[in-house]
Amino acid sequence: MRRLTQHWFSKPLTAIHIALGMLLVSACTASPITIPASSSWHWQLSGNLQMPNRHVYDIDLYDTPSSTIGNLKAQGRIVVCYFSAGSWEDWRDDAAQYPTQALGNNLDGWPGERWLDIRNSTVRTLLAKRMDLAVSKGCDAVEPDNVDGYSNSNGLGLTKADQLDFNRWLASAAHARNLAIALKNAVELVPDLVNHFDFALNESCYRYNECNAYNAFTAQGKAVFVAEYRKYNNKLCNKANASGFQLQYFKRALNTVGKPCT
Repeated sequence: MRRLTQHWFSKPLTAIHIALGMLLVSACTASPITIPASSSWHWQLSGNLQMPNRHVYDIDLYDTPSSTIGNLKAQGRIVVCYFSAGSWEDWRDDAAQYPTQALGNNLDGWPGERWLDIRNSTVRTLLAKRMDLAVSKGCDAVEPDNVDGYSNSNGLGLTKADQLDFNRWLASAAHARNLAIALKNAVELVPDLVNHFDFALNESCYRYNECNAYNAFTAQGKAVFVAEYRKYNNKLCNKANASGFQLQYFKRALNTVGKPCT
């Protein structure tokens, strides 16, 4: 936050000055929103935004207008804004600003994406600007994607220590902006990161028998959103309900409304 200069205080305080000061103190002491563990949620990253009756909306940071975010919040919804933190996307507005030496291997199955050197200071500066954009658009929280590059063929020599340092930096940068932050996938890092992240989002942990790791989040009363790309499965819903997870079934395109457990 920008500091007030000494010059500003050299004039007598007015009611406006006092009000501004109270707002600044409030901004400095505010904390990120809490997402209740029982929250219903809608996750859509492409296509015309659907409007199901869900408490949390997880939508694309770039493709969603500020007016839409404002309207959702006016309806009492929590807005989570998605962006990729660990990969470079050639179609984003800031793509040309990333140094070529920070670009690694292509992401398998995702044309136009390459792994990022998350140790690079310029990369972190640009990602901080993405979180500033989230603040300016009115997002309550962020969902940074691809935060497990070290465990993939990234072409950059990333280590687990590099990943943990980066993910903790993301959480700190989000919290400094009063944004809540999700840990996306990265199941093996949950024990090291659960205290730093406010909620979790996982894809296909039931398919890979990894969901139990997220008990660390529910033990702290934090929301766990699980997406499975398959037909509705009542047995899995029973498991998820017993664990306190919010399980939902989606199409991989994430362009429509998912089917939550009942």
